[in-house]
Amino acid sequence: MPTRDEVAYFGAGPAPLPTSVLTAAAAALQNYNNTGLSLAEISHRSPTATSILASTKAALTTLLSIPSSHEILFLHGGGSGEFSAVVFNMVAAWVEQRRLQAEKECEGNEEKILERVRRELKEELRLDYLVTGSWSLKASQEAANILAPLGPNFINIATDARKANNGAFGLIPDESTWKLSPKSAFVYYCDNETVDGVEFPSFPSILQADPTSSDPFSNPLVVADMSSNFLSRHVDVSKYAVIFAGAQKNLGITDTTVLILQKSLLNHPPLSFLHSLGIWSPPTILHWPTIATSSSLYNTMPIFSIWIIHKVLLLLLSAQAQASTPQKTPNNDNNQNPSNPNSTTPSTTTTIPLQIQESLSLSKSTLLYKTLSTHPKTYHPTTTPPYRSRMNITFRLRSPQLEKAFLDGAEMRLLLGLKGHRSVGGIRVSNYNAVPMADVERLVEYMEEFARGEGDV
Repeated sequence: MPTRDEVAYFGAGPAPLPTSVLTAAAAALQNYNNTGLSLAEISHRSPTATSILASTKAALTTLLSIPSSHEILFLHGGGSGEFSAVVFNMVAAWVEQRRLQAEKECEGNEEKILERVRRELKEELRLDYLVTGSWSLKASQEAANILAPLGPNFINIATDARKANNGAFGLIPDESTWKLSPKSAFVYYCDNETVDGVEFPSFPSILQADPTSSDPFSNPLVVADMSSNFLSRHVDVSKYAVIFAGAQKNLGITDTTVLILQKSLLNHPPLSFLHSLGIWSPPTILHWPTIATSSSLYNTMPIFSIWIIHKVLLLLLSAQAQASTPQKTPNNDNNQNPSNPNSTTPSTTTTIPLQIQESLSLSKSTLLYKTLSTHPKTYHPTTTPPYRSRMNITFRLRSPQLEKAFLDGAEMRLLLGLKGHRSVGGIRVSNYNAVPMADVERLVEYMEEFARGEGDV
């Protein structure tokens, strides 16, 4: 029976967790802090649970430098649940903005307010989706289903990567080709597509807010699904209206979703007003204002899962703190001690949040892509630079038979979880945060050996 150290796991999710976290979790699952109770047994409304939630929010706020303008929620339903929740809640927030504007200009006349917002809903409500892979496609389809009772024209596919890539996903079309709505309720994209191996290199420049605009509806509200690259690099949270991520990739175990959103989006109109417009109200479990008001405890929250998230966050914070430790460095011409030109003075390297993890992720993915390019007769990447994912490296071999041989050989060497998504096939190496460089190096060694066996040297 193999040990944990002998197995290198590259599954797309649930993904590997740091062994130190699992060891602590095993103890907490049986007897948490010598209470005689399992962490899975304590009340989600107990002081212990409240402390765990608060500590987890504080750690995430520090790690991502989350501004006070944003709120953190813990939810059920995974990323797929947020496909629906985003539509329900963002449309409600859009309606409330319009309702308040109409209230000022219609002098409180409820009939005129309703009629005006109804007209604006029909003429102006648009949800923009950047479809760059399987998950953003599913999100756009869910949005279309939810808004179908209102009509067919509310979803705008601002870009569909398949049209620029012979019918397949594998790149992100140039921003100049995107057909964004003038005043969309939001612009949605998936930052990293796990199935198709496509990742946005950075925040799209075309979505940058214009700080000089006086029109409250002109700057896009950006919604990003970061489920599979969350905490793998620094992001400027202030640029986003909403960020959500399922925990099971880089953050924890299945059954918890983290949502970071602008607090202003928690302002919704009365449900009766939405119903008068023909808009469905969301299931309460997906209603962000309710979850926020209850401090993520509207119903029984999996405190054990959130505790694991906290432990993972503490490891990332510890790595960041170690990288920022003051070091003795030689003086340059601007900071020399005049009495001793050869002296050294303490200096602290300013570390960008998650810089260490970002560097590690890039190093691992660079090594894998270099191996693929070194053996082009054997391995055929399915994505195009610079949109190749650091998290999910996808490629094909010459035939399904050769791919099976590759996977069989990998399994014999305890290199597991490499089979591509069932919808596309091929090979997928998921390079999440907890995958160590040593495991990537083991995989690369096997890939080179396999290529040599095929005469690709």
